[in-house]
Amino acid sequence: MKIFNKDQLNNLFKPSENSSNEQNGQVTIIGGSKLFHGAPILSLKVASRFNDMVFFASPEPSVGEIAEKIKSELMSFIWVPWEDIERYVEKSDAVLIGPGFMRYKSEKQPHFAKASRGKQNLDKEGGKTRKITRTLLKKFPEKRWVIDAGSLQVMEAECIPEGAIITPNKKEFEMLFGHDKVLRSNSVEQNSSQDDKADENTVSALSNIKAMAEEYKCTIVLKGSETLVCSPNKCTVVKGGNAGLTKGGSGDILAGLTVSLYAKNDAHLSACAASYIEKKAADELFEKVGTNYSADDLAVQIPLTIATLRK
Repeated sequence: MKIFNKDQLNNLFKPSENSSNEQNGQVTIIGGSKLFHGAPILSLKVASRFNDMVFFASPEPSVGEIAEKIKSELMSFIWVPWEDIERYVEKSDAVLIGPGFMRYKSEKQPHFAKASRGKQNLDKEGGKTRKITRTLLKKFPEKRWVIDAGSLQVMEAECIPEGAIITPNKKEFEMLFGHDKVLRSNSVEQNSSQDDKADENTVSALSNIKAMAEEYKCTIVLKGSETLVCSPNKCTVVKGGNAGLTKGGSGDILAGLTVSLYAKNDAHLSACAASYIEKKAADELFEKVGTNYSADDLAVQIPLTIATLRK
């Protein structure tokens, strides 16, 4: 187990001065619903700043209408008709699925109701999300997948493709793996006062997360004030950030940055670097406005933060 530090960002892929179109990564982002229009748009805003080509698709037509409207401000993506989604997944280097997908059609439902592993009580919208997620993950198991939000909340752990990055919070982790007590001792809700090591509770949680990463051959990013990243062969703690990151949309920003990096880097580095960069950007915003920043502010700040970190 290690603490991620700035120097490790030097291992990230850097575009060549002589590179041509599509050599710096192509990604597809899949998400959105009647209830959650903005989530995949936030992911899109980040990814479009780093990859040569970003494709965006949603099964919800109203999300497409919004996407078309924002193209007047953000031109660097291609809105993909839903019937063509598989063709674009196939040609992409990495794919994000889940932001804005629904488990229930109404927020009146208990969003994180207890469910035993693989036996979730879903309504029609949740069933739709599960079917889309299952179908695409099964048809393209070799893709570099980043799985987030709605897709994580409805899928079974057995559907996780080998090599995927999943980005759960604590409740999503427990819903996915069905271990009600696995993270009970975890200190992800607390900041450690030491920068060079993690406390005993974090170490305990890491062992449980790593066990799931080993079993399902994936990289798990457990989001929190101390973000815990485990792949089958190693674990890393990412420190930093502030309470402003609890606002809605910060997870969508993280997912978009993660898939952007995963297009040209290995899974563990992509996951750790994305978390570190988002936290650093949040800290820089905090110095200016405290916690009074939004996910949109983060999307703008992240490229500036990366430029500074990689000088």
